[in-house]
Amino acid sequence: MTSVRTIAVLGATGSIGASALDVIARHPDRLRTSVLSAGTQVDALLALCASHRPAHAVIADESCFAALRDGLRDAGLATQAHTGEAALEALVAGDACDTVIAAIVGAAGLRSTLAAARAGKRLLLANKESLVLAGELLMAAANGANAEIIPIDSEHNAVFQCLRSRQTQGDVRRIVLTASGGPFRGRSRESLASVTREQAIAHPKWSMGPKISVDSATLMNKGLELIEAHHLFDIPGEKLGVLVHPQSLVHSLVEFVDGSTLAQLGLPDMRTSLAVGLGWPQRIESGVAGLDLLAQGRLDFEAPDTEAFPCLRLAWQALEAGGTAPAVLNAANEVAVSAFLQGRIGFLAIPALVEDALARLPAAPAESLEALLATDAQARRLTEHAVSQLAQSQAIPTPHE
Repeated sequence: MTSVRTIAVLGATGSIGASALDVIARHPDRLRTSVLSAGTQVDALLALCASHRPAHAVIADESCFAALRDGLRDAGLATQAHTGEAALEALVAGDACDTVIAAIVGAAGLRSTLAAARAGKRLLLANKESLVLAGELLMAAANGANAEIIPIDSEHNAVFQCLRSRQTQGDVRRIVLTASGGPFRGRSRESLASVTREQAIAHPKWSMGPKISVDSATLMNKGLELIEAHHLFDIPGEKLGVLVHPQSLVHSLVEFVDGSTLAQLGLPDMRTSLAVGLGWPQRIESGVAGLDLLAQGRLDFEAPDTEAFPCLRLAWQALEAGGTAPAVLNAANEVAVSAFLQGRIGFLAIPALVEDALARLPAAPAESLEALLATDAQARRLTEHAVSQLAQSQAIPTPHE
């Protein structure tokens, strides 16, 4: 008889949380939601608690705790209310769950992700910052506690699936991540100077939040994924590659030393990778249709243009530098993207600001989470100051040649 997997969904009110809960609800005999967490959206969290009846609900914003507690009581739900980061860490590390879906956006999800890894849980990882900012620490914690990390970004989940056919690490010659190319694929750098917020967030294939959509438009998202892949699969940067694939049907490829290349294909729907993570090593129904290649018509591939989209080049440089460099890259990018979305800077200022931060904050050893968070804060301050100067001058710099 299959045991029931108890699951904490961190970031339950976001798009990944919605997809995860959809998959979980399809398998009541083997999957149960035991913990739900959200940042500030109390009403949305209460609605999810009414639908999924978890044992615990956590709201990050302490000012929202009374509303959560009273809302659960008024609805007649037995779900226990909690608030704050410490409460969430205790729940993911304790007996409340055996599986954690880490989908909290940004550095806010870092400590709970580390807590789950240190507790030896199955960790379905969507929080990029955990690997970009603290990949060395996270993988060391997971390895020390025999935690099982299954990435649920489509590209890394594809690699995870393809790698199941290998026997040793030496069997792998190369891992290739695919990129849709975003809304500006094929455009020159000069033509990108005047693109708008609305154009940048109009992703051709995926429905994502504004920040991730802009990262896709600059190709920074793919750069961050290279850093993630390096840590997840313990593979050096020189064995990682990127191909632009506008149809977004081939999610990644793994080339082996015998000349074989395995690719994972599927419709662009996050529920597939979530089902892999929740059911592995078994396959379970996700609600996603199969891939009809005849209906799709064709598959195209091309090299990324790092002149028009220098963020990918900058991510390569940060990966090669190691240590705190990826933390600087990530922090500077978050500040720059936020400024672009607010209309304070132009699109081409994003890579320029990131490059400036990397140049001004040379890589240092990533010795502790505190050191990495201090670097993160320093890079944010530096970049915010540069944004303010840029906004005042109304001049938009272009990346260095």
